[in-house]
Amino acid sequence: MHKRNRLFITLSLAYALTGGLIGIVWLSDPALIPGDVARLHGHIMLLGFIAMMIYGVGLHVLPRFSGNPLFSERLANWQLYVSNAGLWLMSAGWLVMSNVFVLIGGAVSWVGIGMFTLNIMLTVRAHGPAG
Repeated sequence: MHKRNRLFITLSLAYALTGGLIGIVWLSDPALIPGDVARLHGHIMLLGFIAMMIYGVGLHVLPRFSGNPLFSERLANWQLYVSNAGLWLMSAGWLVMSNVFVLIGGAVSWVGIGMFTLNIMLTVRAHGPAG
């Protein structure tokens, strides 16, 4: 497995633990974590845990299923940085209640989703006659 894909999966699991802990702490005493904790928890679980797991597994498995190499290893490497930076910015925005951080982080996260979409679509596209 490519080191980047393993890192996506490792980060995904770290986000799952972090998101779960945020939820438990928030439920035990809502005053312990500042900001919009429900959105923070939700985005760490969805973009952190679920999306990063999909990225890691998808970048490994889908090229093999299609019988084609991944369209761009470089694009996938950049996607790792962009996706995580977006989630961190968005999370910071929820903590300090800054719509600017949330907006920028959300836009950067969306770019990461777009990078994955482009890379996978170009990887699994048809190459020649269907067999």
